[in-house]
Amino acid sequence: MSLDLAKQLREGTRKSHTMAENTGFVSCFLKGVVDKETYKNLLVDLHIVYSAMEEEIDKLSAQRHPLITPISFNELNRRNSLEKDLAFFCGDDWQSLVKPSPSANAYAQRIRQLAKTSPELLIGHHYTRYIGDLSGGQILKRIAQKAMNLSDGYGLSFYEFDAIPDEKVFKNKYSQTLNALPLDQEKADLIIDEANYAFKCNMDMFKELEGNLIAAIGKVLFGFLTRTKRSGST
Repeated sequence: MSLDLAKQLREGTRKSHTMAENTGFVSCFLKGVVDKETYKNLLVDLHIVYSAMEEEIDKLSAQRHPLITPISFNELNRRNSLEKDLAFFCGDDWQSLVKPSPSANAYAQRIRQLAKTSPELLIGHHYTRYIGDLSGGQILKRIAQKAMNLSDGYGLSFYEFDAIPDEKVFKNKYSQTLNALPLDQEKADLIIDEANYAFKCNMDMFKELEGNLIAAIGKVLFGFLTRTKRSGST
């Protein structure tokens, strides 16, 4: 009998999902308040997280891990897309110019630790990140494009899933794959707990980015007020 892990993950992370959406950074992003510097920092953080995820998933898949191999969909991979975006924003030598945040490093470290000790829990991280990106990708792409005045196709590769022509069909396939995994309820509960922890890891990153965004907005406002004051004094 299927545990319907897909449904359990969706319902079991609903509260965490709402909390993540209500962080200051995500709220600002959804309202179109984002600057290129903060967005670049987001890409840097995501790159280290996805690098860890995809490297460890690939290793486990090559070893034919019974729970990880089925969810190893290469069409979801984001690392190469993120590298294209980082090259656009930072130049070809971006790797020597950028540094991930402490929270992103901790997130990546968690992924690598689980790959060694409890690989099945990576399912929670895989679901949280990839399905979230796929579900909201096009909306976030339009917001980012407008907010940063980007030309279509430039700096937004992260949101483009070229190998997935039909999002709905793929998500149904992904759900069916989750539901077919040979799991008992005890392991399913642990995966759901880890998915909620994945949301916490993301929220920790967002909080650091929020500080950067507030500083950037403050700098813009200060410049505006300074120019207004000078203009008023002439």
